[in-house]
Amino acid sequence: MASQRITPVVIGLAAVLAFVVVIAAGTGPYPIAPGEVIAAMLDRLAGGRDDGQAAIVLFQVRLPRIAAAICVGAALAAAGAAYQCLFRNPLVSPDILGVSHGAGFGAVIGILFGFPIAVIELMGFVTGSLTVVLVSALAWSLRERGDILMLVLAGIVVGAIAAAAISLVKIVADPYSQLPMITYWLLGSLASIRPEDLAVVIPTVAIGLVPLFLLRWRIAVLSLGDDDARALGVDARRTRQVVIAAATLITASVVAVSGVIGWVGLMVPHLARLLVGPRFDRLLPVSILLGAAFMVVVDTLARTVARIEIPIGVLTALVGGGLFVWLITRHGTRALWRRE
Repeated sequence: MASQRITPVVIGLAAVLAFVVVIAAGTGPYPIAPGEVIAAMLDRLAGGRDDGQAAIVLFQVRLPRIAAAICVGAALAAAGAAYQCLFRNPLVSPDILGVSHGAGFGAVIGILFGFPIAVIELMGFVTGSLTVVLVSALAWSLRERGDILMLVLAGIVVGAIAAAAISLVKIVADPYSQLPMITYWLLGSLASIRPEDLAVVIPTVAIGLVPLFLLRWRIAVLSLGDDDARALGVDARRTRQVVIAAATLITASVVAVSGVIGWVGLMVPHLARLLVGPRFDRLLPVSILLGAAFMVVVDTLARTVARIEIPIGVLTALVGGGLFVWLITRHGTRALWRRE
């Protein structure tokens, strides 16, 4: 019955994602009809080498950026769903736990010293992992006062410290070359994405998603609590370590190329939970598809609604915050944590 329920949802979301990709690829200062977009894609898949203006715009400008948006949205949504199930907390997300700012600190250091994207990604992973360790340790030391509250508060505190460290880096950065790049990057943008960046981030995100898919049943059991998980034969400690490492890896990877983009990891899993319920084996694929489609739409709006490009982080805060308020006012606590 579960497979019958989730299958049409996954198929429908995949169709929605394909639709928004085609529309996004044809939207911009040089408009391309949807039929031409589909024909160009099919021709390229068949081995064609059309060098016309439309093909150049599609395959050298828009499609790499759309691929990056899909990767970023899917990664942040998957990480948010994993964190929420793992910590049994509907308010947990990569940015609320401080992972985004922690990974951003490492990436900003890499930008300051002019490191290549692979090194920036590695530094973001290291600092993002340290952030999770600090948040978990602080929340665990104060667990008698309420796990959920302490986890959120610990994430806020550690994230604020990481944000302060980022501000310190901005102070010492060159005001004419490095500071504008760091400031714009922190607001989130895919404007400077390159195919070589995709060659690094897409495999890294794929590697991080593999453990989440392989362990999806154990993660679902962990949402019941450590005692129940141990009773069912799940090594809660080791599973938690693997899942945190995987979720942090994919978060740090996309932060390294897109900057700090909030709300996606918090809001998208709640939308997915309304569609298929709280079970992680259903929640993960639906969150990935929803996050990918959402980010493609937001990135298309960012580059088309105004004469200058709007940072993605600004739009996700506006759109995501509005949707989250709608979820709470329309569906109440059921939108946060359904347990049926």
